[in-house]
Amino acid sequence: MNRLAIIVLNWNGSDDAIECVDSLIEQTLKPTIVIVDNNSSDNSVAVFEEYISSHKKEKIILLKNSDNLGFAGGINTGLIYALKNDFEYIGVLNPDAIANRNWCEALVYQLSKYPECGIATGILQRRNSKTLDTTGDFYTTWGLPGPRNRDEPIKNAPTKPGEVFGATGGGAIYRAKIFDDIDIFDEDFFMYYEDVDLSFRAQLAGWKVRFTPKAIAYHKVGASSKKVPGLAVYNTFKNLPLVFIKNVPGKLFWCIGIRFLLTYWLIFASAIRHGSGWPAFKGTLVSIIHKPAAYKKRLHIQKNRKVSVDYIRNIIHDGPLPNQTGLLMQAQVQRISWEKNVDTLMKSFEEALK
Repeated sequence: MNRLAIIVLNWNGSDDAIECVDSLIEQTLKPTIVIVDNNSSDNSVAVFEEYISSHKKEKIILLKNSDNLGFAGGINTGLIYALKNDFEYIGVLNPDAIANRNWCEALVYQLSKYPECGIATGILQRRNSKTLDTTGDFYTTWGLPGPRNRDEPIKNAPTKPGEVFGATGGGAIYRAKIFDDIDIFDEDFFMYYEDVDLSFRAQLAGWKVRFTPKAIAYHKVGASSKKVPGLAVYNTFKNLPLVFIKNVPGKLFWCIGIRFLLTYWLIFASAIRHGSGWPAFKGTLVSIIHKPAAYKKRLHIQKNRKVSVDYIRNIIHDGPLPNQTGLLMQAQVQRISWEKNVDTLMKSFEEALK
């Protein structure tokens, strides 16, 4: 059995991707590097072919998609390759991220030490900044996901390993066995929140997600999404309902659902006020189109759920979002106007999408 493969997904960003690959070559636990090109329109493929030719001693594979399949589909190309080649652990690192030398070793250690751990993640720090991008994902009783510790100073990063709700798709390693239970990324998401969806499915199937502060990567935030204006807003409004419909179990579906509807339309109203109404409307419309398929997937996911509803309730966060995201709503709803509330919501999501 092969030990470890790390997938680097590229779309018109070979300069960043090469830096990412360079950091993986220097790992203390050396992976097979699987570069997936998502039908770039620039010279990315030629750049990678030249790089591989000049690094023949390294284990680097180049896979080329004939279409841009988004993050979910692009990563799935690499996952399918790694699963067919019997890798024990399969990682994902954003092409605009650089990993510290023991990133792979620290994450694989968590998976090796804890057999119930299906996913391991670490610290994703903003490059050229003294702030955190994420230390894992959370999900809330208002149906909203988000990144832990976003925008906080680096000194606030957790210093001890432990269980978290979810792992960011920007930097994580997965135990290959979990895909037998939960399948791979859902390509209906294209990009944004597909990592939350996968982590949620893993939790429902009885797998744990662990965080370690020893695995650090440095991220250029939003390098891909900024290439297409409105893409982040569109996919946010399309995908948030899909995460909720597929994964929130039992009685939580209704109590969280009412709150989620309120929050969703507040954010939608704010998107209009901030000039992003059209991508928000398109995302909402496409989400409605995808809902029948999402409910069908829900039946399968919930039928195979191995944990209790109470367990899920205990691992999701009370309130809209933790303070670090800037979203303070219900606790202060009596003291601030609806208009300010909406602005706060939109600001939070604008920050989350950078």
